[in-house]
Amino acid sequence: MGTRFPSAAASLVALWVLGALVGHRAAAAEPVRVGVILDLASVAGRRWRTSIRMAVEDYYAVHANSTTRVELRFRDSSGDAVAAVSAAVDLIKNAQVQAIIHGAQTAAEAEFVAHIGGRAHVPVLSFSAVPAAPTPFSVRASADDDSSQAAPVAGVLGNFRWRAAVLLHEDSPSGAAIAPALADALRGVGASVAHRAAVPAGASDDRLDAVLYRVSAATTTRVFVVHMSLTLALRLFRRAVTAGMMSEGYVWIATAAVGEADALSPEDIDAMRGVVAVRRYAPPTRQAADFAKRFTARLQRDNDGARDIPVPTVSTLRAYDAAWAAAAAAAVEEAGISGSAFEPPEGSTGPTELDQLGVSATGEKLLKALRDTAFDGLAGKFRVLDGKLQAPAYEIVNFAAEGPRTVGLWTRKSGISPELDNDGSGEGLKDVVFPGLEQSDIRVPKGWAFSPAGQELVIAVPVKHGFWEFVQVYNDTTTNRTVISGYCIDVFDAAIKALPYPVYYRYEPFYGIGGGNSGSYEQLVDLVPGQKADAVVGDVAITGSRMAEVDFTMPFTESGWSMVVAVQSQTATGMFFFLKPLTPALWLASLAAFIFTGFVIWVIEHRINPEFRGTPLQQFGIIFHFAFSTLVFAHRENVESNLSKFLMVIWVFAVLILTSSYTASLTSMLTVQKLNPSVTDVNYLINNGDYVGYQEGSFVAGELLKMNFDQSKLRSYRTPAEYADALSRGSDNGGVAAVFDEVPYLKIFLSQYCDGYTMAGPVYKGTGFGFVFPKGSPMAPEVSRAIVGLTEGYDMGLIERKWFGAPGACGGDGVDASTASLTLWNFSGLFLITAVASSIVLIVYLATFVYRERHELRAAEPGSGSVSLKRFRAWLQHYDRKDMTAPHFKQQFWSDSSPSTNGSSHGKKRERAEQEEATAMRDFGGPGASSLSDHSRMDSASPLERKGSGELRTPFEQRIGEGATEKRASTPERKPSLKVPQNTEGRKKLPLSP
Repeated sequence: MGTRFPSAAASLVALWVLGALVGHRAAAAEPVRVGVILDLASVAGRRWRTSIRMAVEDYYAVHANSTTRVELRFRDSSGDAVAAVSAAVDLIKNAQVQAIIHGAQTAAEAEFVAHIGGRAHVPVLSFSAVPAAPTPFSVRASADDDSSQAAPVAGVLGNFRWRAAVLLHEDSPSGAAIAPALADALRGVGASVAHRAAVPAGASDDRLDAVLYRVSAATTTRVFVVHMSLTLALRLFRRAVTAGMMSEGYVWIATAAVGEADALSPEDIDAMRGVVAVRRYAPPTRQAADFAKRFTARLQRDNDGARDIPVPTVSTLRAYDAAWAAAAAAAVEEAGISGSAFEPPEGSTGPTELDQLGVSATGEKLLKALRDTAFDGLAGKFRVLDGKLQAPAYEIVNFAAEGPRTVGLWTRKSGISPELDNDGSGEGLKDVVFPGLEQSDIRVPKGWAFSPAGQELVIAVPVKHGFWEFVQVYNDTTTNRTVISGYCIDVFDAAIKALPYPVYYRYEPFYGIGGGNSGSYEQLVDLVPGQKADAVVGDVAITGSRMAEVDFTMPFTESGWSMVVAVQSQTATGMFFFLKPLTPALWLASLAAFIFTGFVIWVIEHRINPEFRGTPLQQFGIIFHFAFSTLVFAHRENVESNLSKFLMVIWVFAVLILTSSYTASLTSMLTVQKLNPSVTDVNYLINNGDYVGYQEGSFVAGELLKMNFDQSKLRSYRTPAEYADALSRGSDNGGVAAVFDEVPYLKIFLSQYCDGYTMAGPVYKGTGFGFVFPKGSPMAPEVSRAIVGLTEGYDMGLIERKWFGAPGACGGDGVDASTASLTLWNFSGLFLITAVASSIVLIVYLATFVYRERHELRAAEPGSGSVSLKRFRAWLQHYDRKDMTAPHFKQQFWSDSSPSTNGSSHGKKRERAEQEEATAMRDFGGPGASSLSDHSRMDSASPLERKGSGELRTPFEQRIGEGATEKRASTPERKPSLKVPQNTEGRKKLPLSP
């Protein structure tokens, strides 16, 4: 202990010397008087006073060498605007203050003090969240102006997808200033301000009740935005509890004046349970945590050890920053203040104290110094731009039983997020408990009600004289009740039942609401914006002009409008009408298939079947005759090859299908009556001056006038029977040439009058029928989603069959018995099969032929030019020879070789056949045809003769050449009969019989 005492003594001496120096400095510092106006009767006012005092003390503890010393002059406003004005005048006139720190709690108080400061050129620092109109000498240290608060409020609505809100603001210029900013912010999230109401600051409870009732009855929106002082907002919330508007289904969003509430009583918190509010975000720092501890200890000391003292809120931190030497004393130092000086007012001789207020000589310098000040305060960065602080982020709080709790943050960069991440990103809010729900119930209200006052909806329906399938209204004589039914009624009922919550409504006929016996659809739609009906259900077309006044659901019927006309019959005529069943392309394809198939069969049968031989003209005739005779199965030629028989099976099957289809199509064209519309062109109706009809009360009449139809040429009708009667009489006999209407109506008409009428002309674009709701009503999208569900399921189809019958039960769009020509595409598969089969058969045959005759073909000498052409001709000539191994020629050979008494005549016949064949080959082969004749004679010889004469192993082309130069006279005469030699060695060419 003895060793530590000298150090303690030295410390005490040092502190004494330092205190003396500081005291000397302080005594020499220039005093600067700063006024402070607070509501010291409120808990918040007293807390702010403590915070301001601590700020000045802390500032001079850090800046001990400051040449100025702030002297605080406190005044009590008692929460009254008049008292606040009186305090401001006293501070300026009597205390000669050079700046005022104001913690206003009402808008009137803030505005009056700001104007007085501006008149005396005394800067006024306002740190509370109460909105105030800006003045040249006002500095907002709260950053809670109207435009900055509108964005986070809109972010809350966008987070929960609420589409409308009611704005309740204080009846003051500053309170109303948030309206345009909020409207713009809500528009950015797809929402709008459905209604707004101004609440006087001194409104009585009865006045508050009237305001709440009026906004509840005027709109179906149940989301309310409160922008007013804390005192007025608390009174409003208490009256809302009494009115039942703090129950389930309601949403209350408050601005910073409520969000930054300081020291709320349990009664206040209970009235605000479920309220969501925004307030400026104060980042947690070590300095703020240290201040919170010292602040709590200071309050406990000042209040005789009181407990349960709440932690300082952001408004308390802002009061500290406003009083900080950097915001007041330091700014005064930079301004070069050496004393207070007020100049007398110029030309003012009024009797009031306001008229006698002087003008501060240092006010402008001090104001500039304040606006140039920047530092890191307890509530965040302190930097004044455009007379106010800039708020980087807002905190979203939810008032629960224990008080406000943070549920999220809002920043301009990332919008709503549950936490302020390092990267500033995040989505959504934490669980929010809304009014009327338990702490564990986190259901989100839908934000709107079906009817303004909660009563059942009044649904207007049109009274129609026709087309009762859509809407029918009649009086049941048995029960003496009005019965309303129809397709539109069933669709609406099914959509309402599909909603996840109950809806109560009743139908009212149009004449019962409109005050007349009938009316147009425009008058029917006008009932909704005129607040005579909550919705309209019926066959109401969606148009652009109507959508400007009301909202429609998505269409639940087919869209578009067109015309229906009478039909006229046409008989099948024309010289070449028999060609019409097939298109030109199909005719050409059929011809090509016939020729190709006949050619393939000729190639296969030519060497083995004598019926496919003869002169070139005869063989060409055989190709065409054989192919086309299969049309009637009258071909006389018998085929020998199995390949030909296989191809014939496929070809006959194809011909059978083609001929049957042609016969059926031609029969249909000749026997079935063809009905065509009497009119197809709208311009023809206009130019011809024909009368046209439309449904009474429909928007189609206006569209026809836009198409340049004469008003005198338009006739209105009500029922399908009237449509049919007018069309049957025609334009020249008191009827019409066409009736224009929407497609659903025309289909109803055609379902009842199947014969004699049809839809014609283009289908003009339309949007179909929809249900009508008030502009901005959230019920329209709800019902639209329900309609989508009905369409995707089976319910919509069942309703349609109930009222319109089965689809296609009566011809659909009218009678049209015309038969279209058969196209190539219809038989493309058939032609593909035959072409592939013919090609395969041809390839197989040629491959087999080349393989069997490979020795003869290889014997050809290589050459080029004319020699190659000669070789090719030789190959053709070789192919043209008969295949004596074929069954038919083999049988003929043995028949010719048998002894006959008439051998000479038989030889002559054979010689004549050889001459005819030689002549044919001369015509076919051109030069060198004599060689073909020689080979023909060789083919007609017996196998033994060919064995003795043709198998000399002479090269094939050489023998062909020799035969070409050999004279016909050198050919030995044929003998009547052949003698087969026993010895086959040294075979010699046998003489042919003549």
